[in-house]
Amino acid sequence: MSHTTEWKTHVYLFEEDHATKVRVELDTATTRLTGHGTARCNPADKDVPEIGDELAAARALENLAEQLKRTAYGDMAAAGAAPQHAPLTAYDLG
Repeated sequence: MSHTTEWKTHVYLFEEDHATKVRVELDTATTRLTGHGTARCNPADKDVPEIGDELAAARALENLAEQLKRTAYGDMAAAGAAPQHAPLTAYDLG
């Protein structure tokens, strides 16, 4: 069976309280998820904004990926597939 679809993503980066924060939004037409990530520069380190952007974006995408995986596991269970369990991440713990 052939299947083609398009998912829309938006990545928003901004500075707030001496931290780089990123919000990643995913719209699959049936599901909307938002991932979040933050990076802070150690005061002892050289300030390189691109590194903060990359790290915060990576963390937001990682958060989004975990949410998407949990959504897929829920859909699998609803379809009668064997239950799958996503491992807990730091984002799940608080």
